[in-house]
Amino acid sequence: QVQLVESGGGLVQAGGSLRLSCAASLSTFSLYAMGWYRQAPGKQRELVARISSGGTTDYADSVKGRFTLSRDNAKNTVSLQMNSLKPEDTAVYYCNAAHTTTWGRRIEYWGQGTQVTVSS
Repeated sequence: QVQLVESGGGLVQAGGSLRLSCAASLSTFSLYAMGWYRQAPGKQRELVARISSGGTTDYADSVKGRFTLSRDNAKNTVSLQMNSLKPEDTAVYYCNAAHTTTWGRRIEYWGQGTQVTVSS
């Protein structure tokens, strides 16, 4: 049973920082692209940031320059450092692991989500 366990959410004032972490029970963690998505009330889930198995990062325009995503393959973890937080960053944040096998089969896992609330 694969598990993605998120931590680090909470309540912070605008301009503050939070660091989200995701620990994955994946024996082949290094092969997976890892990402963080978020979903605000009444909105669709959206990509925040992702990092490929090779370490290439990709960010949503709304968080570029404020959020930094990193991974530690030795510890099977991925972390999202969030600085200069804004009220519009308020959402449930979900960790995602995705991998496409050699045969084209997509394997994907999700964490349970962690709440981030930014007060104005």
